[in-house]
Amino acid sequence: MRDVTDNEVGGFGITESDDLLFVTDFTLVKQKVTAVSVSFEDESVANFFEDQVEAGRKPEQFARIWLHSHPGSSPEPSMTDEQTFARVFGSCDWSVMCIVAQDGGTFARLRFSAGPGGEVKIPVYVDYGYEFDAADFEVWKQQYKTNVIEDTVFSFSGKEKEAKAQQENEVEVFGGSDDFQDTMFSSEDLMEELEMMHPAQRQAFMDELAVKSDFWDEEMEVFL
Repeated sequence: MRDVTDNEVGGFGITESDDLLFVTDFTLVKQKVTAVSVSFEDESVANFFEDQVEAGRKPEQFARIWLHSHPGSSPEPSMTDEQTFARVFGSCDWSVMCIVAQDGGTFARLRFSAGPGGEVKIPVYVDYGYEFDAADFEVWKQQYKTNVIEDTVFSFSGKEKEAKAQQENEVEVFGGSDDFQDTMFSSEDLMEELEMMHPAQRQAFMDELAVKSDFWDEEMEVFL
């Protein structure tokens, strides 16, 4: 799901009952996505929750770990991510926001309400010692087509469209090469792209720049 689009994609991590931070499956719900946001369809989320309960799972196994991707190389949460995490998961006894960037970078923060409450960054890794099913790229592609709607208001234009089209011609979605090259723009190119953006897209882009500065210490842990 991370590599199929240059937009964000989100869903829920499913865990075993005896290890609530060990994600064994990822489930999409119907959503509208842009390069900087994910919006879940309420009815689809409700149906997902109902199906999980009928399957015998408890909410802490399917409704506490929010997973989503970021295009590009930064897995750091945006201002929108922080607001969504606080609004949607703020009342939970515990929850996790986990982000995977296209270059493989990861970010995860555990928030809990027990006692005085607090939050802490936690490491992310893949446990290859655990048995898992073989990859089924066709099923994954169908899941994406069924559940994800790309919002064209935030679609890019000009050189970036050409670069994306070239990439799609050279690399098959799901199961293609991992050797992606970032598109580099000069300052003149960037100004041209900004001028061509939809006003809402331009504002979202500037907001992203504002929260992704070198001032933030990636190793910092914040306790409330």
